[in-house]
Amino acid sequence: MSTVLETLSSDLSTAVEHAAHAVVAIRARRRIPSTGIVWRAGLIVAADHTVQKDDDVVIRFNDGSEGRGCVVGRDPSTDICILRLEGDRAAASIDVAPLEVGQLTLAVGRPGDAATASLGVISAVGPEWRTHRGGRIDQFVRLDMAVYDGFSGSPLVTAAGKVAGLCTSGLTRGGALAIPAKTVERVVTALLASGGTNRRGFLGISTQVVPLPESLRALIEPLGGRLPRTGLMIVSVQPGTSADRAGLLLGDLLVGLGGEAMEDPRDVFSALGPESVSRELEAVIVRGGQPMKLPITIDEHPERG
Repeated sequence: MSTVLETLSSDLSTAVEHAAHAVVAIRARRRIPSTGIVWRAGLIVAADHTVQKDDDVVIRFNDGSEGRGCVVGRDPSTDICILRLEGDRAAASIDVAPLEVGQLTLAVGRPGDAATASLGVISAVGPEWRTHRGGRIDQFVRLDMAVYDGFSGSPLVTAAGKVAGLCTSGLTRGGALAIPAKTVERVVTALLASGGTNRRGFLGISTQVVPLPESLRALIEPLGGRLPRTGLMIVSVQPGTSADRAGLLLGDLLVGLGGEAMEDPRDVFSALGPESVSRELEAVIVRGGQPMKLPITIDEHPERG
C-alpha cells in the first residue's frame, strides 16, 4: 500500500512541477497577486475579475524573474482576460478533452513568489451552459477542492501535468468552477481576432417568461426539433434597435429566433453570439393569438466584451 501511495504522491508532485513553469503571479489588484497561465507564447490567460488594471502589469515567473504585461483582450461574460508579455515564455501543455466526474485534478496557483497546489476531484460535469452575463461555457465543471487565496486564474491540472481548464470563483457564488480549456482556447482566439473584445448580438428588448397553452402550441411549427412550452413576452422595446426596426411590439410573444425555440432569456443569449452580428435571423412571434415570422437584422451590442 505504501508503494502505491508513494507512487501517487510522486506522480502528483511531478504534475505540479510540470505545470508550474507556465504559472505566473499577476499584480493587478490591491490585495494579493492573482494567478495566470502562459497559454501561448507571449500570451497569459487570467480570470478577468482579478485583473483590475490594463497597463504596466507586473508579472512574476516560475524562475523568480519579473516582467511587464498589458491587457489585450477581455471577455467578462466568461471571466477570461488575456495579457501580452514582453518576450517569450514557455507555454503550458493544454488538454482540451472533456472532463469527467471523479477525475483527479490539481489547481496550481501562484499568489506570491512560490507555487501552491490544491488536490481534488471533478465533482460534477454538465452540458454547455450560459453564465449570468451570457458567456458560453462548453462544459459545466464543478470542483471539489480547497479554494485558497489567489485561486482564480490558476490552471486545472490533470494527473499528466496538462492544463485542462482555468479555475475561477468569479462565475458563481456557490463554490469553485473550472472553465474548460476548449472554452478558453475559443475565447482567446475570438478576442485576438476581434481586437480584444468579444462581439455580441443585441435585440433591444426586455422579456418575461410565460407559459404557452396547448391550443397555442398546436399552431406553432417545431423549433430546433421541439415545440416550445414557454415563450418570452416582450415588455419593452428600445427605440432604434434591431427589435424596433423589425417591428416587434409590446405584448408580442417571442417563441423562436434563428430556428431555435426561445423559452428562456438564456436562449436569447445563445442565439446572439458573435456570429449573429449583422446577420438576418428569423423571429417567430405570436401576436393576437396568431404565429407570424419577422426577419431581424441583428445589431452589435453597444457594450462589447
